[in-house]
Amino acid sequence: MNFTGTSWLKFGLFTVGLGQSFVFVLVPPLARDLGLSEVQTSSIFALSAMAWALTSAFWGRASDRYGRRNIAILGLIGYAISLIALITPLFLAEKNILNLTLLFPALILGRLINGLLGSATRPASFAYVADITTKENRTVKFARMESSFLVGTVVGPLVGGFLFLITKETPFYLFSFLSMIAAIGIYFNLEPSDRSYKKHKHKSKIKWYSQTIWPFLSVAAVLSLCQASLLQSIGFYITDLFGYLDDLPILISMTFTLLAISTIASQYFFTDAFPINNFNLLLFGTLTLIFSYFTMAFLQSISIYYLSVILIGIGFGMTRPALASSLSIAQSPENQGTAAGYLGSVIPIGHMTTPFIAMPIYALNPSYLYYFSSILCITLILFIITYPEIKKIR
Repeated sequence: MNFTGTSWLKFGLFTVGLGQSFVFVLVPPLARDLGLSEVQTSSIFALSAMAWALTSAFWGRASDRYGRRNIAILGLIGYAISLIALITPLFLAEKNILNLTLLFPALILGRLINGLLGSATRPASFAYVADITTKENRTVKFARMESSFLVGTVVGPLVGGFLFLITKETPFYLFSFLSMIAAIGIYFNLEPSDRSYKKHKHKSKIKWYSQTIWPFLSVAAVLSLCQASLLQSIGFYITDLFGYLDDLPILISMTFTLLAISTIASQYFFTDAFPINNFNLLLFGTLTLIFSYFTMAFLQSISIYYLSVILIGIGFGMTRPALASSLSIAQSPENQGTAAGYLGSVIPIGHMTTPFIAMPIYALNPSYLYYFSSILCITLILFIITYPEIKKIR
């Protein structure tokens, strides 16, 4: 395995993580200060997520035919362009150069570039790793790829907040520049993984409803909803239940940090230091999520809340690499990109459906949402232990 080449892939995912978390922190308040409503601002990200879901499978298939390296580079370039296209309208509107009536469509276009092109990097990167690894060590390699992205999501707001003090545009330009560096590094250092797409020019025979695909996508969709509903409700939950405490923004930021760090630590511990097979990772990871969500709903104290968040991170740290690896192992070499693309298309589903499914439940009672997530995970446990295709991953 070309360590240098895969290191550039990890760095590419790291740069995507930098901007992915930072734009959620900075863009909404900037857009609101310039006159956009909360609904308009959230719709900017919702449309991008929809574009990501619709194009990810396409880019996965494209990587099967045209090469992992080429598609990964295209995704990083698209992501870099999207950062510039997102901050530029805000900068121009703030300077009264861009008419405010054009700001909303300009921001939609800028973020849409990320959904349409930026979605190419992840499926191509994971398919490349699947090409060059054995089934035995694929889980740990996938976990390291996931961790690269997660580290970026932690570092992004921290570094971006410091750079923001220079100018509002600085972090966007720097993160865009780093993404272009990653694209150049991949181009010169990543040896083409051509065994699949050169030998198998035929159209992929698998679809999302194939027996080796849909069970894993179903699990991923439910987990996506559970995770997205937590992320989108954290700010409301802390404000509603612990509003009497000081420094609520710090408490909210600490939640995201603990969640990301515990996920990264869990991935390393259970896939690298003390590896567990994929079936048990899925099983015990989901059981951990059941306990965590139920505890968060039933015992409403700030200390129990943070403990639950850490356990949720541990649960997702176990399930995410196991799910990606299991799906990959179930496919033939020529279909690795397509399978990774299908999985990538499911990841945004939670963020797309949370406003319509999870938030109305939260509006009834904050605890109900986490009871609901716990029930969803109980359903997953029954599915995992009974469905034949998933049981095979033992």
